Amino acid sequence: MGTNLSKVEESNSNQIEQPRKTVPSHESANDQVGKTHVSDKLPHKLDETLKDAEKQIDRSSSEKMYDQLYSGIYLKQKRQKYWVDKSLRNCFMLYANDLKITWGEDRRYWHWPLLKDQESSEVSTFQAAELLAVCWLEIHGKFETFKLSPGTRYEVVFVVMIKDKALGWNIPVNLRLTLPDKTIQQHKETLMEKQRGRWIEIPVGDFVTCPHQNMSNGSIPPAGDMEFSMYEFEGGLWKTGLVIKGVCIRPKINP
Repeated sequence: MGTNLSKVEESNSNQIEQPRKTVPSHESANDQVGKTHVSDKLPHKLDETLKDAEKQIDRSSSEKMYDQLYSGIYLKQKRQKYWVDKSLRNCFMLYANDLKITWGEDRRYWHWPLLKDQESSEVSTFQAAELLAVCWLEIHGKFETFKLSPGTRYEVVFVVMIKDKALGWNIPVNLRLTLPDKTIQQHKETLMEKQRGRWIEIPVGDFVTCPHQNMSNGSIPPAGDMEFSMYEFEGGLWKTGLVIKGVCIRPKINP
């Protein structure tokens, strides 16, 4: 899944305006005021998740290990990022190059710049997807829910930027979340009304993970693949100026 390009342009080009304000998707290690490192508790599926890590974490001490987990660890050749919140619940970012974007490999329609990761404790970049012009917008992704912390309400959000000169967003886009039990949540969002020139979050849906993820629990779906989408292709308008950072999957703060 995703798009492989042989070359990408650096973010200091004039293709992308610098965002005026970034919406944080997770806390940095310096923000973990008052947190207690728990040596006898590990995050859910930690070892299995870290099999895809770019580099091994330092486990020489509990403090060093949790500092890295709070700050975030890149997975799958920097197509994903993993971190834990203050309650040691798993959080994930799926960057744009881990999503399936219709016409994404055609440079007439999409541009793939490298942007600085403002939320990283070290100098790092991620690959974003900038929409140049399409009338058929279609972005899909999927994720295995067994990696999520059990018995937790999660939310799924697209993290995007609408450039100041973006056009063609008069018609609402469709957001859809399909859970492992095939339950579907969907709604529309009008991007024309959103703030421009900064990263914003577009909610897709939310759900509760099963306390025991190998089985269903009444209305709570069992573990499996969930799918999420943003799309609009019936209005016929050409759209420009949307930058996709990725999809964030994290515990919902106010369930």
